[in-house]
Formats: sequence, C-alpha cells, structure tokens
Amino acid sequence: MNTKINSPSWLFFDIGSTLVDETKVYEGRFKYIAEKSGLSYKEVCESVLELFKQNKKGDKELMKHLGLVVPEWKSEDEVLYLDTKLVLQKLSCKSGGKYEIGIIANQNPGSKERLESFGILEYIDLVVASAEEGCAKPDSKIFEIALSRAGVRAADAVMIGDRIDNDIIPANEIGMKTVWVKQGYGKYWSFSSDPEMRRLERADFEVDDLSGLLKIC
Repeated sequence: MNTKINSPSWLFFDIGSTLVDETKVYEGRFKYIAEKSGLSYKEVCESVLELFKQNKKGDKELMKHLGLVVPEWKSEDEVLYLDTKLVLQKLSCKSGGKYEIGIIANQNPGSKERLESFGILEYIDLVVASAEEGCAKPDSKIFEIALSRAGVRAADAVMIGDRIDNDIIPANEIGMKTVWVKQGYGKYWSFSSDPEMRRLERADFEVDDLSGLLKIC
C-alpha cells in the first residue's frame, strides 16, 4: 500500500461518522429501544454491535426485529469530531491547503445549513447530498453528479468515508481513490471471503481518525 495519495485535486468527504460524531444520536436511539422493549441499555448496545458486525444497520435492524417504529434521526445531537475543523482547514485550498473539498453524503434536507452551523462550510467547495439530489449512496449516480459538478475525473478524486458499503465500494467501482476512516460503527465491517468483492471493499488507505489524513495527503 502506498504511503501517500498521488496528486488528487479533489477530496470528497462523507458527513456522518466521518466529519460528524453521531455517538449521541445513537445513544438516544438505544435508550428509546430499551424503554420500548424492556431490554436493558447494555443488552441493546450489545445486540446493535453484533448486527453491525454482520454488516447490517444495527439500530434499524433491532427496531425492526422488535416491531418498533423507527424514530427520526436527531441531527441536532450530532457534534463535530474534535479534529474535523483543523483537518479541513489544513487541507482546503480556501485556507491555504492544496485541495478542493467536496461532500458526497446521504443526509436529510439542509446539509449546507448544518455544515455552516458547525463552522466548516467555509472550507468546502461543493455539497452533494441525497435529500437534494433524489439519489443516495451506494448508487453511483450521486458520485457521478459530484464529479461532474466539480469538473474532475474519478481518477483525480478521493472519496473519504466510514462506510465500506456506501463509500468505499461504489467509489472503487467508478475509479476514485478511497480512504476508509475507521470511526463509528463502520469500523466493524466484516470483509467478504470472495476475492473479487474483497478487492472492491479494500480502500487504498485506512486511517483511524481524520487527523490521519494529514499523513497521507
């Protein structure tokens, strides 16, 4: 594996569990499941984790199994990771860095407004989010929209995200470079035993947090 990304012009980021810490949102969901089901909070956490290790959306799968209504995602409980702003500041050409910065994310309406409220929109050149585009990852269409608007070839762009299924596989399929940020529940991904699928699942680079990008960019 290379130690540096070779001269991309654009870095595209996911939002949830990549730029934004969703821990408090999940905690709220786990409390809701516990209250409605009679399971202990610990039992809920353990069940959800086991489902994520099976490459399933753990919280939703458990609620479905228990016959619970899935509540709305509480974006107001999201917070930035501690290193998000500094990393974007160092990388973005808007603040003296080398790269144009884009977003490719599955999000509720209002992504730009949320990024602005976090104080990071000033480092971002393009936001492409599912709610506004009518298509969502892992559909390659949303990646193609972003690349077209950026005016960049897939080979000259990098997708950075926490999800192997939504970020790494589809970006690999269209020829983007990829970085897996091993944060949130995405870090528990179980890789396929099939050689071809495993090839698609493998990111070009892996980092444990956003600060790790500064070593490879």
